[in-house]
Amino acid sequence: MLRTEILYHEKKYYVDNDPQISDEEFDRLVRELAGLEAAFPSLVTPDSPTQRVGEKPVAGSVSVRHSVPMLSIDNVYDEEEFLEFDDRVRRLLPGQDVAYVAELKIDGIGISVGYRNGRFLRAVTRGDGTVGDDVTANVKTLRSLPLAIEETRDVEVRGEIYLPFEAFRAVNRDREEGGESPFANPRNAAAGSIRLLEPRLVAARRLSAFLYTFFVDGREEPSQWEGLAAMRRLGFKVDPHSRRCRDSAEVLAVCREWAEKRETLDYDADGVVIKVDSTAQRVALGATAKSPRWAVAFKFPARQATTRVENIVVQVGRTGALTPVAVLEPVRLSGAVITRSTLHNEEELRRKDVRVGDIVLVERSGDVIPGVVSVMKDRRTGRETPFTWPARCPACGSAVFKPEGEAVWRCVNPSCPARLRESVLHFASRRAMAIDGLGESLVDQLLAAGLVRSIPDLYSLDHDALARLERMGPKSAQNLLGQVEASRTRDLSRLIFGLGIRHVGERLAAVLAGRFGSLGRLGTAGEEELTAVPDVGPAVARSIRFFFDQPANQELLRRLAEAGLSPAAPPGPIAGPRPLEGQRYVVTGTLSGFTREEAEKRLAGLGARIGSSVTRKTACLVAGESPGSKLARARELGVPVIGEGEFLELVRNS
Repeated sequence: MLRTEILYHEKKYYVDNDPQISDEEFDRLVRELAGLEAAFPSLVTPDSPTQRVGEKPVAGSVSVRHSVPMLSIDNVYDEEEFLEFDDRVRRLLPGQDVAYVAELKIDGIGISVGYRNGRFLRAVTRGDGTVGDDVTANVKTLRSLPLAIEETRDVEVRGEIYLPFEAFRAVNRDREEGGESPFANPRNAAAGSIRLLEPRLVAARRLSAFLYTFFVDGREEPSQWEGLAAMRRLGFKVDPHSRRCRDSAEVLAVCREWAEKRETLDYDADGVVIKVDSTAQRVALGATAKSPRWAVAFKFPARQATTRVENIVVQVGRTGALTPVAVLEPVRLSGAVITRSTLHNEEELRRKDVRVGDIVLVERSGDVIPGVVSVMKDRRTGRETPFTWPARCPACGSAVFKPEGEAVWRCVNPSCPARLRESVLHFASRRAMAIDGLGESLVDQLLAAGLVRSIPDLYSLDHDALARLERMGPKSAQNLLGQVEASRTRDLSRLIFGLGIRHVGERLAAVLAGRFGSLGRLGTAGEEELTAVPDVGPAVARSIRFFFDQPANQELLRRLAEAGLSPAAPPGPIAGPRPLEGQRYVVTGTLSGFTREEAEKRLAGLGARIGSSVTRKTACLVAGESPGSKLARARELGVPVIGEGEFLELVRNS
C-alpha cells in the first residue's frame, strides 16, 4: 500500500536516520499519493503523510488536564549527591537489587502525545505538570512522531521536543534578517515554535522529539527499559544513547562519559536522567508532591557562567549591519575561554539594559556564539556606564539607518573599511562580476597595500604594483587585469547583484535587469514602480530606493561608469511557447547536465519566475543531488518536486 510505504520510509529517514531510498524517489511516492487523494478525496485519512500540516492556524491554546501528572525531577550536581540518592533508594527497598536506566536529558519542552485506535489524537505541553496546553496541530508537523501506530489500545507517550543546533542557527538567521530578536538558546526556540499559531511555520523549523515514557491504557510497561523497547517497536524516536545500568558505578560511568562527549551531539543535552528501571519498585518508592523518589537528573557543568562586561563595541558587517558586542572578562565555558558575547542589536541591548561594568550571565550552546542571557542588576554598584549608541558608523563615520519594522541599524557606505573586504569579494564572486583569481588572500593584500579603498579601484589597478605583491608576479598580475577587463561588459543583472543592495539576490537582480534595462533607469524608479515588479514588496522597494538615494552610492556608481563599465542589456523574451508563464520555480542541488544558472535560464525562457527560496507560492522545486534544506521545506509545504529526469522532460517537451 502506497501510504504504508511512505510511512515506512518517513520513519527510516526521520527516526532511524537510515534512509532506504533517495529523496527523489521519496518525493515521487508522496506526489503519487497526493495525486490519488486529490482524485479520490474519500480515500484521505487523518494518518496520511499528506495530512501532517493543517491548513488553518491554531485559534488559541486550550488547557488539558494530564491523566497522570508530569512531575518535575530533582537535580543532583555531583557524584556524591547521586550516591546519596542511590543510598536513599536502597534503604527504601531493603534487600532488593536495583538497576537504573540512564538517558540523556534533552533541554527542550516537555510534551505528552496521545493515540487512540492507532491514530494520533492529541498533543499537550507539560504546563505546570497537572494542566498543559493543547498544541496538537503544531506537534503533528513533527516527522519524528508517527501519525499512526500498530496498537489499538489507548497509548500515551511523553518526551521532549527539541531544536537541533543547525536548525536553531537557521531560525535565528531568519529572525535577524527579518528584524526580530533572536532566540537566546535552542530550548527557547523550541518553546516559541510550538506556540506559534501557524502550523506551516512550525513545520519549517525542523523540530524533533525524543520519547521516554510509555503508557498503554494508563499503565506502564514492567520496566523503563521495556518501555523504551516498546516505543522503538512502534516507530517512536528514542534516545539511542540510553543505557541500562546494573548499579550506581555503571550510572556514574555514563555520566562521566557524556559530560565529556556532550559537545559532539547535534542537540542540547544538559545532563543525564537516571531512573529506577523496575516499575514495581517505582510504585513502592512513590513520589513527593513535586517529584518522584525514583529518579534524579545528574546535571552537567553549566553552559552558563557569570562574568563582567569590560566594554561594549559595535561591529560592522558586509551588509552594513551594526552589531553590539560585549567585551568580557575572560571566562571558561563549555571547554572554551569566552571573551566576547553578541548583544544582537540596539533594541536587544536596550531591553536587557547591558552596561559597561555589569555582571552578566552568558550562555553558550554547542558551537553557537555566546549570548548575554541577563544582567545581574542586584550586583550593580552605581559605577556601571550605559552604552551610547553611535549616531554614525563607528568604522567610517557615514550615516546609519534602520529600515522600517527592523531592529538592525546599517551603515550606508559601501566603501566603509569594515564592509569593504566582504563587499569586494561579493562584487568579484562567480555569480556577480566573475573576476576569477580575486580571492580572499589577494583581496587582503590589496587592502593592506592601499591599492583598493573602494570597489571602483579594482578598475585602476597597476600591473607593476600587482606584480610586486606576494605570490603574484608579472603573469599572475596580467591574468588578473584580464579578468577585471572582461568584467566591464558583464550582464546588467550581475552588476546589480554585485552591488550588494540589501534584499536583492541573484534572481531578483535578473528580474530587475529585465524590467528596467539599465542601471540608470533602475536608479530613478520610484517605490510604486518597483513594487509592480514580481517579488518586490514594499520593504524591498524601500531598500532599493534607499541604496540609490545615498550620496556615497551615487559616487560609487559614477566612478564605475567612468571606469568604463557598460553592462550588457538582458536578452529579450525567448520566442515560442511559454507554458510556465507566471509560475514560480526554484532550483536546488547539483544537476549533472546543467549548471544551476543554465537550468534557471531554460525555465525562465518558458515563462517561469525564478525564486531563491521555497514558499507557499512556489509552483515546483527542481531538485538535483544534495538538495539541502530547500527540499525539506518543499516537503513541509507540500510543494511539488521534480528530479533532473523530469526537468529534462519538461524543457524538452515545451
